[in-house]
Amino acid sequence: MASLKSLAKDTAIYGLSSIVGRFLNYLLVPLYTYTLKECADYGIVSDLYAQTALVLVLLTFGMETTFFRFANKEDRPLTVFSTTLMMVGGVSALFLLLVLGLLPMVAGALGYGEHPWYVGIMAIIVAMDAFQAILFGYLRFQRRAVRFVCLKMLFIVLNCSLNVVAYALLPRFMEDWPITVLWTILINLFCTATVMLCFYKELIACRWEFSKKYCLSMLRYTWPLLILGIAGILNQVAGQIMLPRVLEKEEGRHALGIYNACVKVAMIMAIITQTFRYAYEPFVFAQTKDKDKNETYAQGMKYFLIFTLLAYVCVMAYLPVLQNFIAPSYRVGLDIIPIVMAAEIMMGVYFNLSFWYKLIDRTIYGAWFSLAGCAVLVCFNLLFIPTMGYMACAWGGLLGYGTAMVLSYAVGQRINPIRYPLLSIFSYVLLTATLTAIILLLPPTWSTGARLAIGTLLIIAFIAHILYHDLPPKNLPFIGKFFRK
Repeated sequence: MASLKSLAKDTAIYGLSSIVGRFLNYLLVPLYTYTLKECADYGIVSDLYAQTALVLVLLTFGMETTFFRFANKEDRPLTVFSTTLMMVGGVSALFLLLVLGLLPMVAGALGYGEHPWYVGIMAIIVAMDAFQAILFGYLRFQRRAVRFVCLKMLFIVLNCSLNVVAYALLPRFMEDWPITVLWTILINLFCTATVMLCFYKELIACRWEFSKKYCLSMLRYTWPLLILGIAGILNQVAGQIMLPRVLEKEEGRHALGIYNACVKVAMIMAIITQTFRYAYEPFVFAQTKDKDKNETYAQGMKYFLIFTLLAYVCVMAYLPVLQNFIAPSYRVGLDIIPIVMAAEIMMGVYFNLSFWYKLIDRTIYGAWFSLAGCAVLVCFNLLFIPTMGYMACAWGGLLGYGTAMVLSYAVGQRINPIRYPLLSIFSYVLLTATLTAIILLLPPTWSTGARLAIGTLLIIAFIAHILYHDLPPKNLPFIGKFFRK
């Protein structure tokens, strides 16, 4: 129980940067969708960031998780850190030199021959992001959550503020001010460079000691994680990358703009899973010697699902309000939201299930599971994007994560079984499905107020179920004393 309390504390701290940061970035969605002239313009932004996410996985090649594993396993964690930093830094520098040296060719191949510096600037950004990923990982390893949060918030607040200036304030005072995608990219570059400067203390204090022994051991451990990471990120962005390329370019960018704007409405799922991951990964590796670790993992899975399913019901209940965060021209794609949120939950479950093979150093299993899920997603998108458009991306993501999740659970229960409270978990899944069906079947002629009132009652019913079965009020902190006899 003490371990779970520690996990809850770290989750709350990391959650501050994740929730507040995501909310502030959330506010950029209406800024872009209401100010950019075409859905295709937002599609360009979405496409560039989707490709950047894939490149970031390649440049970090699983070294965040590998660093946690070896820093806790070896007796020289600072040497592990410096070796990891130099490995990722070297790969990132080589990548940047190649892209900038061959920029016209690379930009043309990616469909941005008319704007090559879109690609060049994004390459600089992703190279710095990869290097910073290890620095942020080091802060998590040291349990310096406050500094982690401050640096994340610095980037987010600075990025959001400058975007508001570029897209909302300056156009009001300067009639000829150009509203272009380029501002988004330049602002990101400035903010990323600012955060890099803030890491000067960690960089100065680093021993810069490279261990060939650690390097080779970490490479053997991390290469399956690289495959896992590639497959995992493709599960998230493959549809976004494929839309402008399977469809005609402008039509695809238009569809991608609609898809990505609607995905942002459902971003509460990503907030919860990312927050949980930041705290859970170092926590799990630190629990390897605890005799009750499997029970802790099982309970962690259960409570993760309880609160993500509650968030799912909340988003569905208040969708009539949340839809106003995107411009009317984008709302044609709102049907993807329940599908995308379900896929995010499956991704979170898959992440929770992944530790059985990470803890026994059999990361190759994760690679196979993720590749299987990725294969399902890519095949589905190739087959159905021409006829279903962005709806194929949503369903493909759900099927891809579902495949990886089921495989990880089935194999894990044979090799390293953990007794998850399946009956309780499935009761929450069934309850969520029932409440969602009620929300979706409400007559469209009903007023927004009536729909919100029914949705609120359903949320209260879900919370009552939680309090009755798993979190009795008398056991809650602060308010529990009022319910005890």
